[in-house]
Amino acid sequence: MANNTLRSLYRWCRRYISLTLVIVVGLIVYVTGFNDNSFINIHHYKQQIKELKAEIKENRDTLEYYEALNRRLDTDPVTMERIVREQYHMQRSGEDIYVFE
Repeated sequence: MANNTLRSLYRWCRRYISLTLVIVVGLIVYVTGFNDNSFINIHHYKQQIKELKAEIKENRDTLEYYEALNRRLDTDPVTMERIVREQYHMQRSGEDIYVFE
């Protein structure tokens, strides 16, 4: 009985599955799953691109902030004094400074 089942399975495979079909299916599986341009790698690359674009946007925002601050420091002495006093704890003569953190 098992021998009959194996024989009929073998006949079915010989009739419907050719070597060309096996090669084509194997090639399709390789190209879509294991190649450098596989769907898994494409998804990974798209995720990396998304993360890098977010990092570029964040860095661009930071750059714009510091460029605007630099322009204000060049043109506005009040802003320069405020920054120097806040960040470097500088004081005028006869003035006491209390730093709270």
